[in-house]
Amino acid sequence: MQSYLVGGAVRDALLGIPVKDRDWVVTGATPQQLVDLGYQQVGADFPVFLHPQTHEEYALARTERKSGKGYQGFECRFSPDITLEQDLLRRDLTINAMAQRDDGSLVDPYGGQQDLYNRLLRHVSPAFMEDPLRVLRVARFAARLAPLGFTVADETQSLMRDMVNAGELDHLVPERVWQETQRALQEKQPATYFQVLRDCGALKLWFAEIDALFGVPQPPQHHPEIDCGVHALMSLNASVPLSDQVAVRWAALTHDLGKALTPPEEWPRHIAHEARGVKPAKQLAKRLKAPKDAAELSVLASQWHTHVHRAQELRPETLLKLFDGVDVWRRPERFEQLLLVAKADSRGRTGFEQCDYPQVEYLQQALQQALTITAKDVMVNGITGAEIRPALAEARKARLGSWKAAQVC
Repeated sequence: MQSYLVGGAVRDALLGIPVKDRDWVVTGATPQQLVDLGYQQVGADFPVFLHPQTHEEYALARTERKSGKGYQGFECRFSPDITLEQDLLRRDLTINAMAQRDDGSLVDPYGGQQDLYNRLLRHVSPAFMEDPLRVLRVARFAARLAPLGFTVADETQSLMRDMVNAGELDHLVPERVWQETQRALQEKQPATYFQVLRDCGALKLWFAEIDALFGVPQPPQHHPEIDCGVHALMSLNASVPLSDQVAVRWAALTHDLGKALTPPEEWPRHIAHEARGVKPAKQLAKRLKAPKDAAELSVLASQWHTHVHRAQELRPETLLKLFDGVDVWRRPERFEQLLLVAKADSRGRTGFEQCDYPQVEYLQQALQQALTITAKDVMVNGITGAEIRPALAEARKARLGSWKAAQVC
């Protein structure tokens, strides 16, 4: 019986990245042997065990064979005669198909270390095609490792394209697609995930509303990058230093979906794209079964981001309309999220990546002015019942009017 450290722990150690999880492969052993040594079995489909002291995962070496469509149709075989090299062969990328012996020496039968040096994400074998989820995983790894200069190997990109064309990704379920997408959104360069998916044709399949933005122009004086799809990806990356919340990053990516629905004869202007974007934002979130907070913020960002951009121009009644529209009175944290999305939108433009965005502070101050007026302030005048809400709005509008006038002075 021999144990080997495998996968991400080996990869990250070679890259000088802090190792989070350590996984092991065991060769030459049976499940009963591990149980007798005190390991606790946790795997139902194939034998995975927890070490009695470290609680790290130890899996018996195994092989996999495709037996159906999608990512669930696999038959796993494990036995003491399966070698480490056979186990590593079933893995997705060469950089994930390395192992380390107890003495620290490397087992690298498929060239993972060389691909680390060349900064390449390359599949181990043609068996890569058997699991469509690997297309999303490669895109996610590309997003994670893009800051280190990694790109997808041409042959792997071609293989991924073949998988899309063969309809393999049609068999994925929304929950798994969102799971990979959510993890990608938390990387340092999440836009790379969507770009890799677009390069292989998968973006159009699962994220059609985002894919439709590419090739749609915008006014160059406001958007030097011109292309709406490019702007969406730039906005997503611009959101990364502003927030680690998935909802904020998702909304930054999807705030302009309405521009894909602008009639071409109106290009490069996009009048009323805010309202047009509500339907595609909802249908995209519904298809992916995105969580409620991300889905709702995406819709609100579509509706209100231009109001945030024009904050200093807004009349008191329009400021109140914005506050009411995002339900700032009950959900102030969501309003703060919207401000971050708008800031990412502003910075997601070529040449504007570090631009100031005073609208955030302006709207925060405006909200504080409105909040100084409460229902009690209007009720002292004898106003009750259904009359309270409109009276409160009028009082807040007056306060905002005075505040704006003082700003000018």
